[in-house]
Amino acid sequence: MTTVLGIETSCDETAAAVVRSVEGSAGGEILSNTVYSQIADHAAFGGVVPEIAARAHVEGLDAIVARSLADADVTLDDIDAVAVTAGPGLIGGLIVGMMTAKAICTARSLPLVAINHLEGHALTPRLTDGMPFPYLLLLVSGGHTQILLVRGLGDYERWGTTIDDALGEAFDKTAKLLGLPYPGGPAVEREARNGDATRFPLPRPMKGEERLDFSFSGLKSAVRRQASELAPLTAQDVHDLCASFQAAVTDTLRDRMLRALRRYRGEVSDHPAALVVAGGVAANQAIRAMLEDVCKDEKTRLYAPPQSLCSDNAAMIAWAGIEHLETGTATGMDVAPRSRWPLDEAAASLIGAGRRGAKA
Repeated sequence: MTTVLGIETSCDETAAAVVRSVEGSAGGEILSNTVYSQIADHAAFGGVVPEIAARAHVEGLDAIVARSLADADVTLDDIDAVAVTAGPGLIGGLIVGMMTAKAICTARSLPLVAINHLEGHALTPRLTDGMPFPYLLLLVSGGHTQILLVRGLGDYERWGTTIDDALGEAFDKTAKLLGLPYPGGPAVEREARNGDATRFPLPRPMKGEERLDFSFSGLKSAVRRQASELAPLTAQDVHDLCASFQAAVTDTLRDRMLRALRRYRGEVSDHPAALVVAGGVAANQAIRAMLEDVCKDEKTRLYAPPQSLCSDNAAMIAWAGIEHLETGTATGMDVAPRSRWPLDEAAASLIGAGRRGAKA
């Protein structure tokens, strides 16, 4: 059995976790999963402020690591390695996490494993369910919206990505322009429950196109135009705009995923189709319900992690570290953080693809 301490500081959650591989099992055991959310620190600004996030990581990470070890009822003497998010993300936060991990590894002579944050999301179903490779991944978060074929550890093929805004970013910006609190995704979802999704005929960007990319900037702009025409907005206007926005997102995702699943069956015909949805936006219940319907119609298994593992967390980082350790791919201490780090290094550079110089 391998026991790994995971550290995650890529955005506005300060997180640490202890995860252990289970002998004779394909999955792992989460001994602790401690997350400090900085929502209150950023709420007044309507979004994450990188400098505030980095300062909060500096102030809180040591205590979070200590608490995670205590919750797991282990000490650093019981830890076999430290896994840490090395990117992609806000560079200030990544530096804090990596320096802390390097300090622990140096003091305890432990191996360090630098993990791609997106890979942590991609491997979550293997931690919780022991899911075998290959499978299809829909990654939807504040910074990324991608469809990837997960063939194996370190073997990822990007089939689609956003050409402008990530989906979580579109939710947050829509909430902000409608005067809703931060974080915007849950706020839009709450408002949409009392709205008429048919009132506003918002666009479904990229729907019907063979390419599997996404675009949400035009949808966000359409919401702004409708809001400007109606101003001042009533409470019902806000409900209906949120419902119409969420319906447009859901319809767009349905079209993209139907096409992706059919491509999967054509290219990976020797394995049963399986779809994993991960990232913070995977907690949206309307999106989950749509994906369940799509997978039922397509006779495909859907895996959606528990909500505690949808948003940023260190358990997924620790597990990814275990997978790499067990294949002999520990990292040297000279590794540096990367603000951009695509899972598919060979994919063409597009806006949102995670390459340096592209917009997030």
